[in-house]
Parts: sequence; structure tokens; C-alpha cells
Amino acid sequence: MSDLILYGATGYTGRLTARRALEAGLPVTLAGRSAEALAALAFELGTPYRCFSLDDPATVGAGLAGASALLNCAGPYRQSAAPLMEAALRTGCHYLDVSAEIDSYRRARDLNARAKAAGVMLLPGSGGSVAMLGTLAAHAVARVAQPRAIAVALRVSGPMSRGSVLSAAESVTSEILVLHGGKLVPLDGAPERLFDFGQGAVDCFAVTLPDLLTIGRSTSIGEVGTFVHISGGAFPPGGPGALADGPTEAERAMHRYQAVAEVTGADGRVTRSLLDTANGYSFTPLAAAEAARRVLSGEVKPGFRTPAGLFGAGFAETIADTRIIDL
Repeated sequence: MSDLILYGATGYTGRLTARRALEAGLPVTLAGRSAEALAALAFELGTPYRCFSLDDPATVGAGLAGASALLNCAGPYRQSAAPLMEAALRTGCHYLDVSAEIDSYRRARDLNARAKAAGVMLLPGSGGSVAMLGTLAAHAVARVAQPRAIAVALRVSGPMSRGSVLSAAESVTSEILVLHGGKLVPLDGAPERLFDFGQGAVDCFAVTLPDLLTIGRSTSIGEVGTFVHISGGAFPPGGPGALADGPTEAERAMHRYQAVAEVTGADGRVTRSLLDTANGYSFTPLAAAEAARRVLSGEVKPGFRTPAGLFGAGFAETIADTRIIDL
């Protein structure tokens, strides 16, 4: 295996992912903008580091020199994904990230032809909700002979990291999007809907998640809606400044995540499947490190790919103690 560059290594998710990748025996080189923070973390973990900003294409390309894969943990991805994807295409380095921002996926989709020509894979969402919901959706769709539409809802429980809140704030749009007829269009209907995560139905609100693109791409279903239910103090009073860097280990252990997929068949019947997994901030570094390990081991298909499309519907169930239950 050749080097894995982990950009954004000193952030909350980056630190967790770096530790997990090293535990998995991956040849990690830490990277980011802050030389002082990188040097301290690299000394602590006993691994090399590279310090470079994303302002100059030549500098970014030099920062990726010699690497087989790049794992981007530097949100907001609206700022980091474009220069890193472009550098990956120029240097022949496979790109992975843990973004929950739809713009990253639009960019990967638009770069699909160039990536294929360069022999480079673009795999945004290798950890986090996209890996969760994508594999759940693939599992649920496989149960239906003629699937026509799918709605997925994620239950986010417990505190969120400061970076996640800032990233979410940057990606907020004035209108909620759905996938309709294979195209992203504004939601025409109620923004709330009931979903049951195993303890009775609760209100979930429609949001524009990247899963609209990834689920549509991996299942070939043209009708996709994405929803979220938030509980457990995710947004305390005071805004992002009142948030800690991220949830503690104890807080992550207390708050598991669930997701539901509802697939409507051609006959109008609805088939439901439930995913139960570790807290998202525990799942993400585990899934991202496993995805990177598999990519470094040769599981690569050039172009824009999704975790479910590349690794299969069982990918999420290989992470932590994730399980999918048919309802």
C-alpha cells in the first residue's frame, strides 16, 4: 500500500480518523493548514505530516506527491473539496472524504468523465451519513421487485461537533430539494413527515442531503427524498460558539444513530428497513478508515463512485455494531 494523505487531520473528525487509520495499520501522512497543530499531532501519533494550504494549485499538487489516496476531513467541504479534487485528478491520487454537503457530490458528478480519463476515483461520503444511508437504501431496494421511490430519514442524537454545525450552516439553501424524475428539483409538498425509528413515529423534516444524488446514482431510482430528526441537544442555545469541539467518548456511547428507508414499489406497497448503528462521530472515522484501507488494497473504479455502489449493500454492517432490520 502507498501513502494515504489525511487532510484536515487536526480537526475533531480528522483526529479521530487519523487514530483509527493508524490502528488499522494504514500508511498515514497527516496534512492541513496549521503547522503547529500538525507537528504536535504528528509527534503524538508518531507519523509524518505535510503542511499546505489550498490557495495555490501547484502547492496542493506538491502536497499530494507520492500518495495513492487522499482522505479529506477538512470541512466546510464547500471550500476544500474543489481544490483537492482538482489536485487529485492532476496527480493521479484517488479522492475520498466524509462530507455531508451536496455541493461536493455535484462536483464529483460533474468531474466524472475527467476522473475516468485520469484513472482516478472520486469517493465522497466514504464515512458518515452517506455510507450509512446509501447501504441501507441499497439493502431496502433489493427487497422490492419494482422500486419506484425511496424516502430515507436519519435520526441524529446527541451533541454535534462545532465543525459539523458550521459546515451545515454554509450548505443551507433557500429551498429544499428532492430527486424527481432523476433531477434535483425544489420540494413541492409538506416539509415534514412521520418516520418510526423503532420507538413510535416522530416528525422528521425534509432536508437537502447528498444522499439525493448518491442513492439515486447507486439504485437508479429517480424519486428520492431525505429527512432528518434531531434530538439530544444537538443544537444548544448560543449558536456554534457554544458548542464543544465535538462530543466526548461518553456522549458518543450514550447516543446511537438510527435511519429508516421506505421504498415504494410499482404496486404502491411500501417496504421498510431500519438501520441501527453507533453514534455518527464514532461511525464516521471507522467507516472512512475502512474505505481508505480497501481503496489502498485495490478496490478502485475510476470516476465518481458511492460507498454502496463500490463496496456493496453490506458495507455499513461491517462497521462497529451496525445492523439492518427489515420491518
